[in-house]
Amino acid sequence: MAGYAAILPAKTSTGVLLVLLLLGDAFALWSYRKHAHWPTIVKMAPAVVVGLALGGVFLALADDAWVKRVIGVVLLLLLAFTFWQRRRRSHPVADVTPISRGASVGYGSLGGFTTMVANAGGPVMSMYFLSARFPVHAFLGTAAWFFAVINLTKLPISVGLGLITPATLVLNFWLAPAVVVGALIGRWITARIQQKAFDGAVMVCTALGALYLLI
Repeated sequence: MAGYAAILPAKTSTGVLLVLLLLGDAFALWSYRKHAHWPTIVKMAPAVVVGLALGGVFLALADDAWVKRVIGVVLLLLLAFTFWQRRRRSHPVADVTPISRGASVGYGSLGGFTTMVANAGGPVMSMYFLSARFPVHAFLGTAAWFFAVINLTKLPISVGLGLITPATLVLNFWLAPAVVVGALIGRWITARIQQKAFDGAVMVCTALGALYLLI
């Protein structure tokens, strides 16, 4: 997600990627809809709404350079915080570790903000799920429902801000097959990947995306 903000102008990438994300959400729900951890979604919902509102205001005022810098810094800080939390906890990975109300509010508001600003809420919420030590399928099922709802909520906001246009929809048409192929490959990998390798891949991809935005 952060990669689109790095390749395209940050604001343009927001509209293009949102439509692709909705397509990806459909595949994710098809594959992992039964594995969601609903208490997590309900707990974070109010903070996410606040983050979405703040992100909409920021997106209307900030230029592309600021969008990239802010998202990059946020991702690096959350990566460091998540790594620290995981090091200090020793719960088995088979259990979801309870997260404090303050941490839930922080992750939720930042998740809403970053997903509104640059569709970069995925890495933020990934750090939350890793901090809580979600098993692979619970991670993917919770994320699938969470972002399906969030992205549908963002759709009219993005249209109103002029981020989704006929030109961006044409680009979506050409990129959609890649999303379908990627979703199928991801489903194949998920059925075979070990928990430790999955967690490591998420953290590495988040770090690389954040650094690319800052460079």
